[in-house]
Amino acid sequence: MSAPMRSSPPWADRRRSTSPSLSLNPARSIGSVCASSALPSLLSAPPRTASSSSRPWTASDSRRPPLASAPRLRSASQSPRTLQVLVEKSLLGWKEYELEVMRDMADNVVIICSIENIDPMGVHTGDSITVAPAQTLTDKEYQRLRDHSVAIIREIGVECGGSNVQFAVNPADGEVMVIEMNPRVSRSSALASKATGFPIAKMAAKLSVGYTLDQIPNDITKKTPASFEPSIDYVVTKIPRFAFEKFPGSEPILTTQMKSVGESMALGRTFQESFQKAVRSLETGFAGWGCAPIKELDWDWEKIKYSLRVPNPDRIHAVYAAFKKGMRVEDIHEISFIDKWFLTELKELVDVEQFLISKNLDQLSKDDFYQVKRRGFSDKQIAFATSSSESDVRARRSALGVTPTYKRVDTCAAEFEANTPYMYSSYEYECESAPTNRKKVLILGGGPNRIGQGIEFDYCCCHASFALREAGYETIMMNSNPETVSTDYDTSDRLYFEPLTVEDVTNVIDLERPDGIIVQYGGQTPLKLALPIQRHLEEKKLRSASGTGFVKIWGTSPDSIDAAEDRKRFNAILEELGIEQPKGGIARSESDALSIASEVGYPVVVRPSYVLGGRAMEIVYNDEKLIKYLATAVQVDPERPVLVDKYLNDAIEIDIDALADSVGNVVIGGIMEHIEQAGIHSGDSACSLPTRTVSTKCLDIIRSWTTKLAKRLNVCGLMNCQYAITPTGEVYLLEANPRASRTVPFVSKAIGHPLAKYASLIMSGVTLPELGFTKEVIPKHVSVKEAVLPFEKFQGCDILLGPEMRSTGEVMGIDYEFSGAFAKAQIAAGQILPVSGTVFVSLNDLTKRHLAEIGRGFRELGFNIIATSGTAKVLQLEGIPVEPVLKIHEGRPNARDMLKNGQIQVMVITSSGDDLDSRDGLQLRRLALAYKVPIITTVDGARATMDAIKSMKNKSIEILALQDYFQPADAPQKLPAAQVAP
Repeated sequence: MSAPMRSSPPWADRRRSTSPSLSLNPARSIGSVCASSALPSLLSAPPRTASSSSRPWTASDSRRPPLASAPRLRSASQSPRTLQVLVEKSLLGWKEYELEVMRDMADNVVIICSIENIDPMGVHTGDSITVAPAQTLTDKEYQRLRDHSVAIIREIGVECGGSNVQFAVNPADGEVMVIEMNPRVSRSSALASKATGFPIAKMAAKLSVGYTLDQIPNDITKKTPASFEPSIDYVVTKIPRFAFEKFPGSEPILTTQMKSVGESMALGRTFQESFQKAVRSLETGFAGWGCAPIKELDWDWEKIKYSLRVPNPDRIHAVYAAFKKGMRVEDIHEISFIDKWFLTELKELVDVEQFLISKNLDQLSKDDFYQVKRRGFSDKQIAFATSSSESDVRARRSALGVTPTYKRVDTCAAEFEANTPYMYSSYEYECESAPTNRKKVLILGGGPNRIGQGIEFDYCCCHASFALREAGYETIMMNSNPETVSTDYDTSDRLYFEPLTVEDVTNVIDLERPDGIIVQYGGQTPLKLALPIQRHLEEKKLRSASGTGFVKIWGTSPDSIDAAEDRKRFNAILEELGIEQPKGGIARSESDALSIASEVGYPVVVRPSYVLGGRAMEIVYNDEKLIKYLATAVQVDPERPVLVDKYLNDAIEIDIDALADSVGNVVIGGIMEHIEQAGIHSGDSACSLPTRTVSTKCLDIIRSWTTKLAKRLNVCGLMNCQYAITPTGEVYLLEANPRASRTVPFVSKAIGHPLAKYASLIMSGVTLPELGFTKEVIPKHVSVKEAVLPFEKFQGCDILLGPEMRSTGEVMGIDYEFSGAFAKAQIAAGQILPVSGTVFVSLNDLTKRHLAEIGRGFRELGFNIIATSGTAKVLQLEGIPVEPVLKIHEGRPNARDMLKNGQIQVMVITSSGDDLDSRDGLQLRRLALAYKVPIITTVDGARATMDAIKSMKNKSIEILALQDYFQPADAPQKLPAAQVAP
């Protein structure tokens, strides 16, 4: 089935049945808003016709299970430390809500925000699409939940601060269940703070020192106290972002265990507008919901029904496919439990798409454009539906005078004027932005957190804002991530909470006309926008609002950034400078890849030409594996080439951050030595600063090459390079990124200099000598960075590290010795290292030559050793006492039994990569993870761990403040304002 083509606009039905006004402002209620609840039902389901490709779907094809059908185990765990479980009535299919509540010492209680999950109960709220304020509650139901929340926070005894109360409501009869109450600020507190403009954590801190809510002024209105409950006249949608592709073996199914790695948030005047903006803010390839050739449209009915029934990251796109194939609101609700109100809103978006498909671009009137844009459709979506280009749509829209207006978040539904410029876009007639004529800079953030692009980049954006504001610039932040400091309304002078797309960014540029735009600090997100923004600026020749020149991108030029990412251009630059890199080539077909691999010799590293976080990167050892990679991991063709490079066995990997100014000065910020060998993604590898084992000769080469490359690329700001050093001392450049990297916060804290602040000032025209930063700082202490990995949340995936990044965070340890710093980093990462007991050792054939060193090391520390047969024989030949143990497939008792019995305290396993290891080895590694037994999967990691255990046995861990590690002479200088501003 397919939905019929519409010749009249869907909004015509609404006009006839409601008011003649074209504005779709949400109707207000006390403390909440329903985006369209004041309007009657939208379009009834259009008549369906049978499709020639499949039989019609009927509701009898699938029936949902009854509500509250079975008990569930809430906290069952494989860990032996869990001694009890909680058995509760199942609430699957119930609607889920949460309220953010605050109370002060005078017993004043306010509800900050109500949040509703689009996904029904059964999905962790962090993994659900959520909407604020709640959309499907009547005022009576909302007041009921409000009263419950107030009673709960008082009964629990939260005397002051914030709390989060979660409820489930049975859609059949309205029965309410309290799910849980968190007597603290929670993850949802950040979302509620950004949604309302009410800073919950900040207010909680003030309450804790004795203030009452009526004594704290509202930062945004400057007139009302914090005891005024926020009231909002817009809708906020949060959508989580997932990374299941990084964890093969784990099923992409959403449960009560949170699995998302980030989220986007968007604000709009209606649910439809905010939802579409949130979808495109995710940066997963969608310009909005629908108007795209999504994979779900090719699915059969059974697969679509399964995706609707079983919560998964792409269920919302299965809803779209179901509507496109003719399924009704009632049918989808019957399978998915998603509330009919939300489904009806989404159905209208499909109807608008059908209307657009029936029109040519030049047939769309000004009124049509306003109605379509108010429903959140991007120019790119309109271009897809009307078979035109995005630039054509923008030109047509601009010619008709249809441009976005910007509304302010004011906490009071426009009752009082907002003094804080915290803005979101919509398509109405009154703009509240009021841009200034000051010298100003627009900083583009990183969008939703993801593996490979997280808060490290937000750190850089915030530091840029702080430094440039102090230097006299008006700072403007643009981002879509509610989890970050950059989207706090007081981090910058002005905040645009908007998607980071070409359309949305250029809209803000045209409005604000800043002196400069910073694209270096948000990771790959703004870098991908650099060239389109540059083309836009060249075409429009915008003069800055301050009148000092044209709007331009600050720092390293987009062309230089592209030169570093374009393999062909970059190779030519390295050849010109005499910089060595591993042998390799660009493959545009399977035969190309096989030919290159044959020429350079296996093993090879293969990856797409443009990658982030090591996406789809793999080490391949033979033709068979290479062919399989090309067939399953990536698409290789002339438009999407694959890089094939020689893999350097046993090489040491080096990370280096450098600063370069506009007059050619280059200073090394820090050189880090990875603890794991080259081949482990730099984001997953531990590293130390300063280096430990690298020769002075190699370090001199690295410094020289980095300086030459920064000058050749005309870098203005930060640059990160990665090198590999072979056991014979040969140095190779692996990659160069003329932008801020993940390591900038770590290096800045390790050396005591704020590199991101320095780089932002450099981009504004200040030189390195003017900053007083003219030589590399080599600290007397040692700093170790360690990755935090989320393997526990992804059942079934292996925990082995490789060239594809999987970590979701990192920690840092500092000490005057490497061993102490490494021990602190392990403890911070949740790895509790034992100082005695038994170590299980099993090394593959490639690493067995290191076995004697590891065995003797653990014996000297007082550990007993058990090992599988092959490893045990080598240890016995070396005269090292060892107890052989059976492999899992050899019988019992085996290593798995000993692990369960608590007889193993630490494990050292290097994978053989064969079928047996992918079965037995995987099972053993997952079991160690479940039982919280430290597991080390690299030889270098084992060496560092032995050093750390030795340090822990010999001395207690000393805790010092970060500032105590720096002498006054090492501290960064504070520049006079006149010296900073150009």
